[in-house]
Parts: sequence; structure tokens; C-alpha cells
Amino acid sequence: MKSELATKFTDPSRGVYFIGTTPPRASIEGEQLDQISQKLLQRLDNIEVDGLIVYDIQDESSRIDKPRPFPFMETHDPRAWSKRLKDASNKPVITYKSVSSRTTEEFTQWLQEAWNDFDIKDIVLVGSPSSEGNIKLPLAQAYKTLEETPLDFNLGGVTIAERHAKKKDEHLRLINKSEAGCEFFISQAVYNPQATADLISQYAQTCKLQGIAPKRVILTFTPCGSAKTLEFMEWLGISVPIATKNRILGSATPLDESIKICRSALELIIETALPAGVPLGLNIESLTNRKEEIDASIHLYRLLKATLDLSLAEQALL
Repeated sequence: MKSELATKFTDPSRGVYFIGTTPPRASIEGEQLDQISQKLLQRLDNIEVDGLIVYDIQDESSRIDKPRPFPFMETHDPRAWSKRLKDASNKPVITYKSVSSRTTEEFTQWLQEAWNDFDIKDIVLVGSPSSEGNIKLPLAQAYKTLEETPLDFNLGGVTIAERHAKKKDEHLRLINKSEAGCEFFISQAVYNPQATADLISQYAQTCKLQGIAPKRVILTFTPCGSAKTLEFMEWLGISVPIATKNRILGSATPLDESIKICRSALELIIETALPAGVPLGLNIESLTNRKEEIDASIHLYRLLKATLDLSLAEQALL
């Protein structure tokens, strides 16, 4: 049975909207797992979402020399967490999978189990965080392995505007990933909207020259309420301009300020993407387990969804 999200993604006149989350720590079990999932889904009761996104958290210490601001902890299998959330909410879940640490055979088995045992239909494959270390399965080979299976996953890829700002070739990566089977892309958290707008503009222009339709880009946004969260964002590779840092840290209400910044960022990207024919979506996440930031992420979701919906409605009148 094909993914219901795949059908939604083909309609460029509508947005698609997600809440991003990470599996709980591996040490958490039983009733506590139930409580965490219930609390997450209760937050979704009063908002309209198309689904959830579950990340595959990896130790990315090989990518950067700086120590991780929050310690890395092993988590539950993202497939199991996805199934739990899907069964409890009756909403589709996009599940991330980091592929570099598995052999081709192990990855094939992972795919079969994901489809048959965990009812996963929507996946995003992620490559190694750096070129260092033992990469058993490069991302390109993982795409080929997936293509050789009979399983009809709705496949997505990651896009990083910061990489485009440095290397100027991220739009070509999107084209190549589309040729490998990707039907949508999810961005890294946006705090440098001009970098994202530049990427989308160049991607749309390349698609036009090649006579192909751009795939949907799902933009990730996250609130930031403290210097520690900001430090973690930068450790993850999220580009935060100095003026934006100063606005957040200099504000009496950093969370509220970050929400304003995210809304302005989305508006700037919309002005580039929608006229260029690039369908958009939103993924809102909290990078910490602080209650204030989790609550702020729900407020941010409401605001950004309304912003994109309004822009899409206005475009439909043109």
C-alpha cells in the first residue's frame, strides 16, 4: 500500500505540515515511554498536522572539533518510535535513517523490517556526518540498494542551505537525489533565510532549464530560548547570523524573539519559492526537552502554518 503522504506531496497548491521529534533515550522503558508519547500527542490535539517526523540521532562528533553542548545518548530504534506514534495518532510518520554504519546486506534487512514489521512507508536517508571514519555504505549506494528492492517507500532527502552557501552546488545535489528516487526534501533548521532562498532560487532555475518539476521542500524551523540552545544549534551546523544572535540573546523574551525571526525568515523564503513554482512544507521541532521551548514550538507551528496557508491562498487568486 502506497504512502498517503506521497499523494499529498503531489499537489503543489497545498502546504504539508509536520512536527519533528526524536526517539526517547534508550534507558527509558515501559510506562515512561507511554507517558512521553501521550504527552507529545496531546500537544498535537489542537493543531492540524499532516504527520510527524522521527529523527535518527547519531553521534556527530567526527563532524566538528567542538564538544557537543548536550551529551549524546543512545535512543530507542526510530522505527519502533515511529510505529508507536503512528498507531496512537493515526497520522503518517516520516522516519529518518542514517545509512553509513551498515553494510548493504544490513541496510536491506533494515528496509524489509521497516516495511513489514513497523509499517513504515515514508523515509529519509541520511549519509555520514563527515568524510572521516568508517563509512560502510555511502548514501549513493544506499539509494541504489533501495531501488533494487520491491518496496515502494516514499523517499525523501536532506537539504542543507549552509552547504550551498559554501560550495554552491546543493541545487545539483537535489537534482541528483531526485534522479535517485527522492520525492521531497527536508531542510536543516532555518535561521539564515537568505541562504535557503538562494538555494531554492537556483534549484528552481535549474529545474526549469532541464524541463523538470521541482520537488517539495519542507522547511524546518525551531524556537531558541537560551544561549545554550543557540550554542547547540551552531554545533549542529545551523547558520545563525550575528545580528540574529544578538537579537535573540539581547531580548528580554528570547523565545518570542526567535519566533518573530522564524516568521520573517519564512516570509522571505515564500517570496522566492512560490513564484518559482517550488512547493513548500513546514517541519517544526524543539531541539531541547525544555518545556518552554517545546511549548514555543507549538506556538511557532500555528503561526508559520497560518503564514504559509495565507500565502498559498493569495497565490491561488493570482
